[in-house]
Amino acid sequence: MTDQINPAHYIRCKEVLCVEVIDILQFFFGTDPLMWNAGKYILRAGHKDGSPVNVDREKALWYIERAIERDAA
Repeated sequence: MTDQINPAHYIRCKEVLCVEVIDILQFFFGTDPLMWNAGKYILRAGHKDGSPVNVDREKALWYIERAIERDAA
């Protein structure tokens, strides 16, 4: 049974270090929901089965552009 709360496409491992995407997002983006979503899509791009890498990149870009618009005001 797969973990529905913390699926594999949200965990990055290299040798002895494993980091959950949520920990990275919390560290870098605090409570910014737009950047959380952008970071989520960037970090899972190419790792979620059935989700084309460019679709995740386009979703991330949408959130980044929205954050830029918000902060330019």
